[in-house]
Parts: sequence; C-alpha cells; structure tokens
Amino acid sequence: MITTIVVLVVIAAVIAVSLFQSVRIVGQGTVAVIERFGRYTRTLTPGLRILMPVVDRVRAIIDVREQVVPFPPQPVITQDNLTVSIDTVIYFQVTDARAAVYQITNYIQAIEQLTVTTLRNIVGGMDLERTLTSRDYINNELRGVLDQVTGNWGIRVSRVELKAVEPPASIQDSMEKQMRADRDRRAAILSAEGFKQSQILTAEGEKQAAVLRAEGEAKARALQAEGEAAAIRKVFEAIHEGNADNQVMAYQYLQQLPKIAAGDSNKLWIIPSEFGKALENVGGALGRVGSMPGMPGMPAAPAANGNPLPANGEAPGAASGQQPRADRPPRQRGSSSPADDVFFNQDDD
Repeated sequence: MITTIVVLVVIAAVIAVSLFQSVRIVGQGTVAVIERFGRYTRTLTPGLRILMPVVDRVRAIIDVREQVVPFPPQPVITQDNLTVSIDTVIYFQVTDARAAVYQITNYIQAIEQLTVTTLRNIVGGMDLERTLTSRDYINNELRGVLDQVTGNWGIRVSRVELKAVEPPASIQDSMEKQMRADRDRRAAILSAEGFKQSQILTAEGEKQAAVLRAEGEAKARALQAEGEAAAIRKVFEAIHEGNADNQVMAYQYLQQLPKIAAGDSNKLWIIPSEFGKALENVGGALGRVGSMPGMPGMPAAPAANGNPLPANGEAPGAASGQQPRADRPPRQRGSSSPADDVFFNQDDD
C-alpha cells in the first residue's frame, strides 16, 4: 500500500514537471527556436505557448530587436604605410532566427571579424589624408559588404559608423602644426581684408561727409546771397517809394564817411572823386534853403579867402568877368578823374 502511494506520487510529480515544462511564455521582442527530438520544428513568437512534454525543447531564445555592438580599436595600415587606429560601431538586427542559430556559431563574433577584415581592405587602398576625410565612403563600403555576407546568417546590418580614426602621435603633431599654420594664414587674410574694408568704408564716409559739407556750404552761401539780394531789393524799393533826391543821397554819403575812416588800421584815407560832388550837392541844398522866402537876415556864406560871396551864390571871379588861370587848362565839369576834382577845388579856392 505504501509502495503504491509512493509510485503514484512520483508519477504525479513527473506529470506536473512535464506539464510545467510544456507551458512556455515567450517575451516581446524575442523568439524561441524549438526542436523536436533534436531537429528544428518551428519558431515561437511572443506570447503563451504549449510544448509537447519530453518531445519538444527550446534550442535558443533570439533577440530580434536592433542591436548596437561597439568593437575595440583596430590597427589598420593605410596605402602610405601609416598605422591608424579605427573604432567601429555596428547596428544590426536578426531577421531569421533559424539561420542565426544554425548557419553561424556566434554571429556577433563573426560580424566583428568580418568588420575588421573588410575595414583593412578598404583603408589599405587609401592614403592617410583620404582616410581622415572619407568616413562616409568607408561607412557605405563597409555596410555593403557586411550586409551582403550577413544576409546568409539571417542578419541585416542597418548601419556602420567609425567612432574614431586616430593616426600616430608624430603624425598628429605634424597635422596640428599644419592646421595651426593654415588657421594663422586664414586669420591674417581675414584681418587684412577687414582692415581693407574698414579703410574703404572710412574713405567713403569721409567722401560723403565732404560732399555733404560742400553742399551745405553751397546752400548756405546761396541762401545768404538770396538774403542779401532781398535786403538790397527792399532798400532799393524803399528809396524809390520815398522819392529820395540827390541831396538826401549826398547827405547819407557824408554820414557814412566817418564810418569808412574809422578804425585803428586805417593809416591812409583816400578821398574819392565823388566827395566834391557830394559837397556841391549839400552846399547847393543849403543855399536854396537860405534863399527861401520867410527866412530874412540869412548872412552870405563867406568864401574860402574871407571875402563874402554874392547873394546869387556865384564866385567873385565869375561876377567880375575874371578869366581862369592861364597856368593850366580849364577843367571839364563832367570829368570823372580824381586829379581834375582836386584841381577844380583848388581853382575854386
């Protein structure tokens, strides 16, 4: 009886374990490769799956998400016999779990070795300068080769990137010096161009300022001339409207003579020829005023030699029929010569 109970318990335990092993839960983003009696039967997708106890077993759980695998730096020799160190990063995704399990033992290691060999083949046909400046070309070539080979393994290489391309220390020092010299040259060129541009702008500004200044001065002189012309026009109109005669003008002329002679710098004062005419006009005006009716008792104006002038205002020589002096020719009254004016005044005296 006890033996029977033990056997039943063992059988129940075996059945429970078998049932437990037959129920599998496949996670999202993964697939399970199932074998039956050691042979591939199917691939389980994510979810709750039932296996046949003892007969089916899970060979591998494959992650079908896109994976990123960085590889350590690899020494690569360029065409000009310089060793550079290149770091690579591979982006790939398993598209066929069966091929990834049965076509290759370790697909990550296989991708790494294939990347190294392909990279050496590509960089070996390029010099250092082209290697440093042709990363896109290297990435495309490397991706094309990897994608073609890994397709048989159920893997799709989506992207290949070069993290760093480091030349030897001596080459880096030389490159830094070359780049520094090139930058200094470009900085000097930019500085010279900036100085040139500043000089050009300064010259243009001075030119425009001079032009504007000249235009302003021209306009100011024009406005001043217009103002003076307007003032002269007003004075001229005022004189004609007031109907001023020659006596008034002569009197104004005599008033302005002291202002003309004023000043410490006037050492020599030249009497113009019009001075005698002004005196004649003023004298004639005063004579007419004295002979006006209603003003009796006005004495006769004495002559320059002390003799009284006649009442008619003529010179003594003219009244007595005296002839002019014979030592010089007679002066013309209409003459405008300053010398004739002086001689005429002396003769009158």
